[in-house]
Amino acid sequence: MPSTRPLLRAAITVTGILAIAAPAQAQTATPSPSSTCRGEGVDPGALIRHRTDTLIKAPLSTIWKLQTDVEAWPDWQAPVLTMKRLDPGPLRKGSRFRWTTPAQATPTTPATTLTITSTVRQLQRGSCILWKGPAVGDGLRIDEGVHLWTFTKVKGGVRVHTDETWTGDQVEADVPMATEALGAGLEQWLRDLKATAEAQ
Repeated sequence: MPSTRPLLRAAITVTGILAIAAPAQAQTATPSPSSTCRGEGVDPGALIRHRTDTLIKAPLSTIWKLQTDVEAWPDWQAPVLTMKRLDPGPLRKGSRFRWTTPAQATPTTPATTLTITSTVRQLQRGSCILWKGPAVGDGLRIDEGVHLWTFTKVKGGVRVHTDETWTGDQVEADVPMATEALGAGLEQWLRDLKATAEAQ
């Protein structure tokens, strides 16, 4: 079986952001009340987890629309190649969407495209959203990623918090590398969200 280390250097978060691993610290503090959406959060037993947040100086309505208008993600997130809603209407609990994102070639795997099928597990408009699902490509698989976002109005803007876990034999074969890849992807997503929201 090929080593997973080179594979994970080109890992992609289940959220779809290219994560060429950069140093990132796994966050292991006890979850705060803001680490749930309607009482549900990420997988507490997952070995791979990262959480982070940022202050965005933009209206909550702008940030919420960017994050939940999933069909428009390719407009502001270059690594999202395609996106398709699998059901009609506004995003809500039970909504599903399928998207693709590239993974670079490594010494042991060809370049591939991950297909991510996400299902919204919880949503509270203007406050939080939680989705989960697998990411599958040729030679790369994350069995389940669980991704939580919370949005809190604060002085000067909106505090956007994100928390994600991964499970699966392949990614768990190298937890530190997978955690670095996950962290790099989440940090990039927040930078893109912040830049796009603040430019509007």
